[in-house]
Amino acid sequence: MTSRVRGLILPAIFVLAAIAILVSLGNWQLDRLAWKEALIASATERPAGPVEDLPPLSRWPSLDVGENAYRPFRLSGRFLHEQEALVFTSLTDPNGSFGGPGYWVVTPFQLSAGGVVLVNRGFVPQGRHLPADRSETLGSDPVVVTGLLRPDDSRSFFTPADRPDQNIFYARKIEAIAAAKNLPEPVAPFTIDLLADATPPGGLPQAGETRMVFTNNHLGYALTWYGLAGALLAVFLSFAWTRLSGRSDDPRLTAPGGAP
Repeated sequence: MTSRVRGLILPAIFVLAAIAILVSLGNWQLDRLAWKEALIASATERPAGPVEDLPPLSRWPSLDVGENAYRPFRLSGRFLHEQEALVFTSLTDPNGSFGGPGYWVVTPFQLSAGGVVLVNRGFVPQGRHLPADRSETLGSDPVVVTGLLRPDDSRSFFTPADRPDQNIFYARKIEAIAAAKNLPEPVAPFTIDLLADATPPGGLPQAGETRMVFTNNHLGYALTWYGLAGALLAVFLSFAWTRLSGRSDDPRLTAPGGAP
């Protein structure tokens, strides 16, 4: 075995290990792609399923929120309207009459069986976000409502900081709203979006505006990992060819004029 070949063994080992890792990451993203597509298809069908009673408090710690997301559930209890929170949003392509910048009216709901659930009563445009502005009379009588179960919101680097002193939030983060409103424990690890038939006679809050948005970049990520693996292989093959051809060992072979 020549010294040139021996000199390629260690780089080849590292390159093959790196390629194996990159390809495995690409394969993992394809698995995630299949899972995400199945989730989207399933979630799209779930709102039309039968309405069930909300899982009892005893099941909350073990409840698979993702598996139950966007399924319709029935809740019995009363709204704590004095503790409602306004979550900023911009409603494009609304199902109802109102859209544009505004707020989700997220109101704690005290369940008859115990526990509190944050319920998104619907959308209100800016300028009509207060109860008096939306001509709404709020009561505390026991009611039965139906809505779609939603997982907790996530915050990104670009999500503005909440302004609880002004009752304005920028994500439906259960923990943040529950803390700001000093809600009694336990608070459900999910929220509920009311269905369109829950819209009051005055039209606000405008219910039935659940946004079913799923980020699905897994194919792009997979192609990126595979592309990096291919590029790394191409660089190594170019390096190996140069080394084995002897061009890097004797500078006289590449001198001007091609002669020593």
